[in-house]
Amino acid sequence: MALVPVSRETAALFDRYVALLEKWQKIKNLVGPATLAEVWTRHIADSAQLDALAPKAETWVDLGSGAGFPGLVIAIMRREDPDFHMELVESNGRKCAFLREVSREFGLNVTVRDGRIEDVLAGWTAPVDVVSARALAPLSALLGLSSELLKTGAIGLFPKGQDVEHELTEASKYWRINALTVASKTDPKARIVRVEALAPNPSPPRS
Repeated sequence: MALVPVSRETAALFDRYVALLEKWQKIKNLVGPATLAEVWTRHIADSAQLDALAPKAETWVDLGSGAGFPGLVIAIMRREDPDFHMELVESNGRKCAFLREVSREFGLNVTVRDGRIEDVLAGWTAPVDVVSARALAPLSALLGLSSELLKTGAIGLFPKGQDVEHELTEASKYWRINALTVASKTDPKARIVRVEALAPNPSPPRS
């Protein structure tokens, strides 16, 4: 956690979180087995760095939350903010069970929504400050999934790897994007795409 310093209390909760993840991983296979050995850098710190990119956000929607990266990590960091609420969207039932268990045990202000992203977000009307997704889909697809939130004022935070410029180029064929990239603290080749405004490209390529 030297990459993304947190308080001792938060670090202690992260210890408990990792212990629960390791316990459930033996039965539920929540994350890629090869990544568990690097859980602190690969998952915890990599997720925690997003917090500083939206410090005033009160309502955060995390798509494809999996084992809670980045959604649960952010919720743990914001646990003492009474105005903060995290929405975790995940279609895998066993992962939803894990998300609920951690949220309950830690007393987090979290709602776990068990379902496909398209179904959960259909007709969504509540204000959203941030929408995030990590290791879920190419950027163009992420923008499509979250477009209704992004077009109504939410910012998007999407960690990406070394192919980020290619993904931005592909996405620009379908979307007019106001975005910037932020260097990742955990991987020199990675970037975080911060989408600040989005609109459909009036002249998308023909299929």
